[in-house]
Amino acid sequence: MNAPSRTKAPAWAIWLPLVLFVGFVALVTIGLYRPADRAVGSTLVGKPMPVFALRSALSDRPGLRSADIASGKPHLVNIFASWCIPCRVEAPQLGALARAGVAIEGISVRDSSEALTGFLKENGDPYQRIGADDDGKVQLALGSSGVPETYVIDGKGVIRYQHIGEIRPEHVPMILEKLREASQ
Repeated sequence: MNAPSRTKAPAWAIWLPLVLFVGFVALVTIGLYRPADRAVGSTLVGKPMPVFALRSALSDRPGLRSADIASGKPHLVNIFASWCIPCRVEAPQLGALARAGVAIEGISVRDSSEALTGFLKENGDPYQRIGADDDGKVQLALGSSGVPETYVIDGKGVIRYQHIGEIRPEHVPMILEKLREASQ
């Protein structure tokens, strides 16, 4: 009886696992240095704000209704929460915008009035009104995917711009320009 013949693997086959491993490492490295943009923009930019009425998040000021924002002048609507670290980062910029005369309305998402009071005491309070969005329904209706997000709303209540993430110092001039455009 003859012994079964063994087929010899091609010479390149020995290098195949190494080539696959190097390719995998290259893909992971590229993903780390150039991650995909995960921001989800609202489809409502250029459209009227959804109709809503939120109870007051704090006892010392009114809640927020969509009708309050369509008041004839542009507003910023800032979606935030006391538990949100990037919201603390943007607080000084919101304060600067308020001092520049910008009307800022707040929508507090899934927050308690005690936590919100502490947050505002610690980080400043630029808001004219703060509505409590306890279940996040208004946030979702606006097309917001997280906190913080800020919307420029024109005097007719139309969403003109959505800023995803915290407002940093370098964003303030651009936000002011978007507000000027919304006032025309």
